[in-house]
Amino acid sequence: MSATVLYMSMTLDGFIAGPNEGPGNGLGDGGGRLHEWVFPGAEGGDFEAATARLTGVNRQIYDEMMATGAIVAGRGTFEPAGGWNGDHHDGAAIYILSRHPAPAWAADWPFVHYVDDLAFAMREARRAAGDRNVLVHGAGIAQRALREGLLDELEIHLIPVLFGDGRRLFEHLGVGQRELEPIRVIAGDGVTHLRYRVLR
Repeated sequence: MSATVLYMSMTLDGFIAGPNEGPGNGLGDGGGRLHEWVFPGAEGGDFEAATARLTGVNRQIYDEMMATGAIVAGRGTFEPAGGWNGDHHDGAAIYILSRHPAPAWAADWPFVHYVDDLAFAMREARRAAGDRNVLVHGAGIAQRALREGLLDELEIHLIPVLFGDGRRLFEHLGVGQRELEPIRVIAGDGVTHLRYRVLR
């Protein structure tokens, strides 16, 4: 059975972006450090070549992420990333939660759907994914999905660095204590991959 799975790189002190996020600085100051495990040696911007160099555990986790059948994300994740040029991977359906219509540059992309209801987005993403998992991106979406009981699992890529400031993954969660069931812990190159099931 498919699951909705949050995939997020996070510092040891809980940040998913550094300080001073903004246009042209989407991950904040020093935020690129969070993704060195998946884009090794991509300082020049050749991300495809970087992922081709992945091996071992990090390759396994990347391949799992790219085997998902649909994506749910927010505008704050999608738009600064250039909308992944309309195809996050393999033509998977992309559902973007927004109160606004798609911007002109993304309006004609066939895989991209702007929607204003998270439950609808998750339902449609599950339908589109079939028996594959749904990849969930972004702090705001993660917090809302947890509050509304729409997130099944968390895959946290824990990076051995402290930012001290920036945007935290669970800062505005707004729910009481929520138990998680550990599924696996795998040490990769420069990262520890932690996977949890959300207990209802």
